[in-house]
Amino acid sequence: MSSIALFGALESGLIYALVALGVLISFRILDFPDLTADGSFPLGGAVFAVCVTHGINPWLATALGGAAGACAGLMTAWLHVSLKIMQLLASILVMVALYSVNLRIMGAPNLPLLDQPSVFTPFFNADFSNQYWVQPLVIFGFVLIAKLFLDWFFATEIGLSMRATGVNARMARAQGVNTARILLLGMAMSNAFIAMAGALFVQTQGGADISIGIGTIVVGLAAVIIGETLIPGKRFFVITLAVIVGAVLYRAFIALALGSDTLQHIGFGPQDLNLVTAILVVLALRLPAIKSYFKRKLKA
Repeated sequence: MSSIALFGALESGLIYALVALGVLISFRILDFPDLTADGSFPLGGAVFAVCVTHGINPWLATALGGAAGACAGLMTAWLHVSLKIMQLLASILVMVALYSVNLRIMGAPNLPLLDQPSVFTPFFNADFSNQYWVQPLVIFGFVLIAKLFLDWFFATEIGLSMRATGVNARMARAQGVNTARILLLGMAMSNAFIAMAGALFVQTQGGADISIGIGTIVVGLAAVIIGETLIPGKRFFVITLAVIVGAVLYRAFIALALGSDTLQHIGFGPQDLNLVTAILVVLALRLPAIKSYFKRKLKA
């Protein structure tokens, strides 16, 4: 793998690390099966694209993309909390609705951004010769801030209440926790991270597209599982670190698989990205069982 391809895989992995941190909140902390991610990821990109093409500062546009994702997460949680719609169905309804919302926001299935500024623009050389390493570095800054924020937040009273809600909502309510509000907050945070990742993604790709969210939740969940398997830990700062490492490794595995001469020889190519993704997710889901199997073999 060339250095440019390596930095590209790192860049993609760090973007999906934000997605994985969002998935960590919904799936692991709140125990909420949330498919809104497939809609909130392109929502963040769509909001950023429209904002920046209307002259809004790219840093503010990125933040607005994250805020739009928070609104999507709030809607999913509201459908469940207020209308008593089951969690999975509520997220599917919002995900489906967001497809139309994203089309209305952009006004077209895609929106080019090649001549527009981005959060990376101030750091580029005049000839863009440092682009391949500047973009991953800036995205790493976003990921680091997100990780440190979550490490701090889940050590606060509200964060601990959120963790208690996910473990046992009935017990949390008995202790005086307003689980409905906690759920609304947690889902807003989760989708805010995912939408911000979408906003960063369109900046690296040079355009927003309505279809970029397909499979987002699968990638995020795979990253969480890979990270937890490779770096097990009970302390929250270890858990967030594991999720980030899992996302980077996952995208690196995909880059290696698609760049493998052996796979190319038997007919695999870029068009098989979703197939390779599905295979890697299956392997990621089986990693805990495989790890347990080898542990038993070593003890025998």
